[in-house]
Amino acid sequence: MKKVLFAAILLFMSAGAFAQIEAPVKWSYAAKKISSTEAVVFLRATIQDGWHIYSQTVKDGGPIKTSFTFSPSKQYSLIGQTIEPTPVTKYETSFSMNVSYFEKSVTFQQKIKLKSANVSVVKGKLEYMTCNDKKCLPPDDIDFSIPLGK
Repeated sequence: MKKVLFAAILLFMSAGAFAQIEAPVKWSYAAKKISSTEAVVFLRATIQDGWHIYSQTVKDGGPIKTSFTFSPSKQYSLIGQTIEPTPVTKYETSFSMNVSYFEKSVTFQQKIKLKSANVSVVKGKLEYMTCNDKKCLPPDDIDFSIPLGK
């Protein structure tokens, strides 16, 4: 029942979004080897003024949280969880709860263990939802491929 209610709220809030294509968030990626066996992957969202994306820690019943799924690989493995800076936390009447989000820009980081000296890219998918004070856009899924460099 909660899922139906949430879907109805999203549909109502995003009805105006279909009148024009909006893309208030741009993603960019980088990676840095920190040793011969470890690297850090950076996933950066640049967010237009007035918009925000949600933390990875949003509770159930709220907006779609930002999430990262890294493709399984024999060449590398994840070390811990994807980390994020401290988000803004405020009550949003749209969701009738406190939610944590990021404005302007945010960089998420994922540490990886290199199982091979030949790792060239880290691949995966991210999902996020963006809202402003008037509406939310439907969640978006983006595939990423991040070169590791030397």
